[in-house]
Amino acid sequence: MVNLFRLLYFLQKANKRLYWSKSELNRYQDKRIRSIVKYAYDTVPFYHQLYKQYGVDVAKIEKVEDLEKLPVVKKAFFKQQEPRTLVSTQYQLESLKQVRTSGSTGTPFTIYLNPEEDAWRKAIYMRANIACGQKARDRWVVLTAPTHYKDTTNIQRKLNVFAQNCVSLFEPSDVKVQQVVAAKPDVLDGYSGSVAMLAKEAIKRNITTIRPHVVFGNAEYLDPHSRQCIEEAFDAPYCDQFGCAEIDRSAWQCLERKSYHLDVDSVITEFIDEKDKPVAGGERGQVAYTSLFNYTMPFIRYAIGDIAVPDEEDTCPCGITLPLMKVVEGRKDAFLTLPGGRTFSPFIFNYAMSTFSLFRYIDQYQIHQKKVDQMDIYFKLSSSPIEQTKIAQEFSAHINKFFDLQNDDVKFNISFVAEIPLSKTGKLRSVWSDVPNQLG
Repeated sequence: MVNLFRLLYFLQKANKRLYWSKSELNRYQDKRIRSIVKYAYDTVPFYHQLYKQYGVDVAKIEKVEDLEKLPVVKKAFFKQQEPRTLVSTQYQLESLKQVRTSGSTGTPFTIYLNPEEDAWRKAIYMRANIACGQKARDRWVVLTAPTHYKDTTNIQRKLNVFAQNCVSLFEPSDVKVQQVVAAKPDVLDGYSGSVAMLAKEAIKRNITTIRPHVVFGNAEYLDPHSRQCIEEAFDAPYCDQFGCAEIDRSAWQCLERKSYHLDVDSVITEFIDEKDKPVAGGERGQVAYTSLFNYTMPFIRYAIGDIAVPDEEDTCPCGITLPLMKVVEGRKDAFLTLPGGRTFSPFIFNYAMSTFSLFRYIDQYQIHQKKVDQMDIYFKLSSSPIEQTKIAQEFSAHINKFFDLQNDDVKFNISFVAEIPLSKTGKLRSVWSDVPNQLG
């Protein structure tokens, strides 16, 4: 459980860094880069072996620009390693907090955090919301998965300090709308696709009582039409946020809602080409992260697969001095429509996958909806003592139960393959659909 007072301390410090000069930020980054790289080499078996293999002299990694001397680590390769080799030898796995990714790219795994890192993540997360106007005692309604209900501690609820009122993504539309209306949010937050769907429902039902002063979205890419729909439905600015489960928040839109502020005091974001070299300003590049706070399980030049563009503008009109990014493709996935007209984002299907009892035997997966009542499922298995037919049967039963489907509502064509094919852009698409949906 996160320590509220430690979180507030980190938050106070983080808020001051929003307005640091470029030289102050550079000195801060360089100091933490030197520390994290040396620590990873000295105490993390994976990085020790990797840097020896590449002949890296960690003593010469002194500043951000020196990151180019280090190899880029692809997520798929990182995920193949044993947890014990990825975590510092200073920690016992069982003593650490575990954060399990839902596998938005089809390759889920577990992240390990110590209590200070957990508080740091939450402080950086909250900094973006506060910069956009959220107050400590605002009624904060979040559309999210039930696993996140415990993100708000008991003391936060008692003190009513940044306390989330969670609404389950899996409730029927009527119930979600009723719960949000009853909660009277000052701040509306959640998975972007679900927020967009709520906006559609509000417009369709002519509901005008959901009036937050700001709306946040995360985890999924939204097209401009959906963002406009959200702002029209709730008469409030929509601010998008960007990141991944491994490092949490890395970039976010302020109320200017143009480019994304990069949290470079917490995470170095590189934009690299196919040779793992930085792209020029304004050019498209793959995002690679170096976390400045993850010591328990470091992420150094960790490529997540998303494509983005660094903004050529030096400053934002809001006055915040953090450098800027423009997201080009991000997590642009399709929504899936089930019989009866219910529409879910790919993130929900990824969550359903993560709760499957035999999920640990699935190395990668891909779900392609061809029709409302037909899905092609591809599984790449790790070594498994379970028969493929049993995995297929139990998966079908799990999905039917999860989404309240009858056995014959949707036909699941399940195939077991040696490799999951990549898209033309080089990304592994985990979920997409050929079926038009209500988001247009």
